[in-house]
Amino acid sequence: MTTVTNGVQPRTTEAGAPDRSRRRGWARLARAATTSVAATVLSQVVLLAVLATGGAAALASTLAWAAGAVLNFLVTRRWVWGRTGRPRVRRELLPYLAVIGLGGLASIGLTTLAGSLLGPLDLPHFWWVVLVDGAYVASYALVFAVKFTLLDRLVFGRGAARTPATTSRS
Repeated sequence: MTTVTNGVQPRTTEAGAPDRSRRRGWARLARAATTSVAATVLSQVVLLAVLATGGAAALASTLAWAAGAVLNFLVTRRWVWGRTGRPRVRRELLPYLAVIGLGGLASIGLTTLAGSLLGPLDLPHFWWVVLVDGAYVASYALVFAVKFTLLDRLVFGRGAARTPATTSRS
């Protein structure tokens, strides 16, 4: 039943279902952003440690991406999408690796490109590290929205195949 108050019609007519779903979607996005920030912090520690000790940008970004990807999978699967139990390899793990791998390739590629472009400038090592790190963080920000959408639609969320053994109500 629709009730009109002050000339404004509510968004839904059946027990608030669309509004509730929208709120859950925003909450899921906020949790995903939080886990992404945590994974990025871990990645930053690894990236800066490798760069500060003289490691190449490609090696540093690869190791940093791997550290963040593992943390992100474990936390995101449970906290963001409410999946419990052992991950299904074909329905969760492989699609997750494909999505996260594409994002990782973009981050590694952009970080490596930044390192290569900055190399001939003969910058002090500190500034080279700061600029390469900035490229790494910027690349993560660029792929977050695409990665979240793909994970939500294809791997864990609304469009993903659900099996009772690996899911819980969210």
